[in-house]
Amino acid sequence: MRKILVIGAGKSSSYLIKYFLDKSESENLHITIGDIHLDNAIMLLNGHPNSKAIHLDIFNAEARSEAITNADIVVSMLPARFHIEVAKDCIKLGKHMVTASYVSNEMQELDTAAKSKGLIFMNEIGVDPGIDHMSAMQVIDRIRDNGGKMILFESFTGGLVAPQSDNNLWNYKFTWNPRNVVVAGQGGAAKFLQENQFKYIPYHRLFRRTEFLDVEGYGRFEAYANRDSLKYQHAYGLDHAKTLYRGTMRRVGFSRAWNVFVQLGMTDDSYTIEDSANMSYRDFVNAFLPYSPTDSVELKFRHALKIDQDDLIWDKFLELDLFNPDKKVGVKNGTPAQILQKILMDSWTLSKDDKDMIVMYHKFGYELDGKKHQIDATMVVLGEDQTYTAMSKTVGLPVAMATLDILNKKIVTPGVQIPITREVYKPILKELESYGVAFTEKKVPYLGYNPLNL
Repeated sequence: MRKILVIGAGKSSSYLIKYFLDKSESENLHITIGDIHLDNAIMLLNGHPNSKAIHLDIFNAEARSEAITNADIVVSMLPARFHIEVAKDCIKLGKHMVTASYVSNEMQELDTAAKSKGLIFMNEIGVDPGIDHMSAMQVIDRIRDNGGKMILFESFTGGLVAPQSDNNLWNYKFTWNPRNVVVAGQGGAAKFLQENQFKYIPYHRLFRRTEFLDVEGYGRFEAYANRDSLKYQHAYGLDHAKTLYRGTMRRVGFSRAWNVFVQLGMTDDSYTIEDSANMSYRDFVNAFLPYSPTDSVELKFRHALKIDQDDLIWDKFLELDLFNPDKKVGVKNGTPAQILQKILMDSWTLSKDDKDMIVMYHKFGYELDGKKHQIDATMVVLGEDQTYTAMSKTVGLPVAMATLDILNKKIVTPGVQIPITREVYKPILKELESYGVAFTEKKVPYLGYNPLNL
């Protein structure tokens, strides 16, 4: 049997593992799940005869090496910072590797060694990055094949709650790593290209510079800029495009309210707050406001942010119970960002009956026969339940499909790579359609970049 080792059985692994188990008979597969916490792996495997769960501490070099030795291909579903040790073992032991994470500098440095051994190290093959790459390149390549010249590309993705679970004033709950949500956009200005001009949005302005997107059947969304929209300009072959912009989608109104946290400094992760464990939520908010012997915390908050009492945004903060004097933060030596995350998790954790949603929106502007054209493409995927989420589906299925395509020699080009070639994206996008992961395309009038919003 062909042996697949999956390291990590977290929330994004459910569809991945189900896919392998469903294919195990026809594809002659045996799946080993290695995790430091066995319970979730055992639950997902559900006693399947072509599988086993093993206790695997990724920091135990001997155990890690032994598990990789016994596999034909390795799928790492670990946090991104832990991939590199697995990758080095795969180089040493001659094993292919697949991850959904961004290519780090350390991973890229293994490219020459991987090529010399004929190994495929496929990265960025989840949803974003992943499906965004593949779906974008499919349309871009088609436009070029027909003689068109790309002049605009915009791409947006959002991990949100499904409409039936959209039951709070923020229209948002955590569907992936909460920390990444809280610190999103930090670490430098967002940069993008607009009509051949470089544009920059500093972090303190990021959430007030949004644009609107309408998705048929799901209403209106807003998008704010990702930190570096130019990262894939060369990889996509868009060196001569006039506009290049990538962003994150939320429901309208989220960014304006989130900007309040940014302006107060509550998303700062650079210092710790004294005696934070014993602070109440109210104390935490008050720590960022000026002293007053008479004004309440609520009044100081509204005054500092210029929020009227009858403004809907005020109700959003009340809904989070921010001003509760009895709830304790309970985070020892916490940074503002860590404390804010704790508070938000009280309100934004998915409940048992909640379902999530992935939304993706691409805009392709191009010139053909002397005229400008535009194609808009949208994808919406809804989760089934708390185990088989839209996030796990759109992350796990592309990873699983790429793994099997490598085993079946449909993908043969060696080296550290991302899924932007036809060899990779054509079979995977076609197979994803059979799982309900598909794009709806429509031709729209070319409007160029919207200068009113950005």
